[in-house]
Formats: sequence, structure tokens, C-alpha cells
Amino acid sequence: MTVARSPEELEPARRAVAIGTFDGVHRGHQRVLQAAAAAGLRPTVVTFDPHPRSLFGEPVELLTTLDRRLELLAEQGMEDALVCCFDPELAERTAEEFAESILRAMGAEVVAAGDGFRFGRGRSGDLALLERLGFDVRRVPLIDNVSSSHIRRLLAAGEVAQAAQLLGRPPEVEGTVVQGEHRGAGLGFPTANVEVAPGLLVPPLGIYAGSALGHRAAVSIGTNPHFGGTERRVEAYLLDFDGDLYGSRLVVELWEHLRDEAAFGSVEELVEQIAADVSRTREVRRPA
Repeated sequence: MTVARSPEELEPARRAVAIGTFDGVHRGHQRVLQAAAAAGLRPTVVTFDPHPRSLFGEPVELLTTLDRRLELLAEQGMEDALVCCFDPELAERTAEEFAESILRAMGAEVVAAGDGFRFGRGRSGDLALLERLGFDVRRVPLIDNVSSSHIRRLLAAGEVAQAAQLLGRPPEVEGTVVQGEHRGAGLGFPTANVEVAPGLLVPPLGIYAGSALGHRAAVSIGTNPHFGGTERRVEAYLLDFDGDLYGSRLVVELWEHLRDEAAFGSVEELVEQIAADVSRTREVRRPA
């Protein structure tokens, strides 16, 4: 998928454009993308970074990084993506100016969006305006209870399996593998210490079953209370994996919350519990 930052960077084409923030690329978003892909023109997505709400003093814990969002959009069949920098200049454009300077300029003929999509200064533009401006608008009905905000609430409560039902795939945490204290290796369970990307939502502390790099993974989101830790860390033990991940980007799926984190009476008890967590991780089914 070609990624551009301005309409001029895209090659001329007749386009069917899916437009939205698409944080999480959940099941509702996927319907919008499918509507664009089915239009018979070059399927293209317009998305925004940073999240529009953040410009207005409403910080948003994101479900996906921009890089991951673009990967998921490509998996949905988008051939091009225009990432619009949501800054004060863009926010001040009228809806008509946005339609002409972005959508018309990139060759959009069909525009697909969720039924409640708004754009332009003061959110004054809607799909009816785009129709009046001559675009072929594909209105996509919203799915009850499927929204990025609802998924954030579920994840904040640790309900990863329920969030997966709305996403259409397991929720994820993502970051760079950095050096840790090597305690896991000393216990026989070497972990990848993931420095989570800034602004990304991380579910509550606990032990989770999941996967990374095609391997099942026992994942700890916690402070290592047994060793008196206080800083939150995300550590993934990849089952049946042998390799060096330092410095690499790692996307970790979360399938099921296994238990709360805890301190143990001895290292032996801790190792016994980790072994039980790994055994349970082998049994858990991937939600979707």
C-alpha cells in the first residue's frame, strides 16, 4: 500500500475513498473499507494523525499505532492511504474546503464513511454535503455497540475477549523490545521486554495468554511485585521460540486474562505459577 501525506503525492486515479480515523480498524471500520473496495475504483483510505480529539484537549489512548493502523488498512484491500496531519490549519478548513482540497484533489469519485461521519470546521460537514458537491456517497450503517470508544472501555476493564469480538481480532499491545533485568531467563522463562509505543492503550495489570510472531505467548503486564518492582512493564514469553528480538518491533496479541499479578512466598512458588500460566496459554483459544 502506498502511503502519502498530501494528495499531490498520489498518482492520478479515479478513486473510491474510505474516510475516517479508523483507530483499531474494528468491525464497523471494516464495513466502510469494504464499501470502498466494492465500488470498482482504486480503493483508497483517508485517515488522520494525530487523533482529531487530541487537538481539542481530549487525549485519546489509541488502540493501534499509526504503523499498525496502516498495516490493518492494507489487509482490508486498500491500495493507497492518505494520512492527513490533523493540525490547527486542517481543523480550520471549512467542510467545502476540505472536500475540494483533499477529496477532489486526490481523485475521489466515491466516498464511503460511517453514517454519522462529520468533517470540516466545527464538524459542520456531513455526507449529505458531499452528495450535494457531486460525490457518490456510500453510507455505511453503524453497528450497535461497535465503536473505538466502547472497545477502549472494555480494554480498560481488562475485557480482552469481549474487545476481540468488536475488533474482529484480538486486541494488541505494540512496542520495541528493549533490555530488561533478565529475571525471566534466570527463572527458565526468557521474556521480551516490550517498551510500549507512546499513547497506546495498555490493559490493566495482570497475566494474559496471547501470541507474538506466530508463537503463543504468556504475557505479563505488571510491576514484578515479587521482586518489589514499581514500574509497569509488558513482558512476553514466546513459547517454543529461540531468537534475539532486541531492538525489533513486536506486536503482541492478548487473547485471555489468566490471573491478576501477585507476589509469592518463594522463587519456587513463582516458577511453579509461571509454568501453570504457560500450560494454560497452550490451551487458550484465539478469540475473534
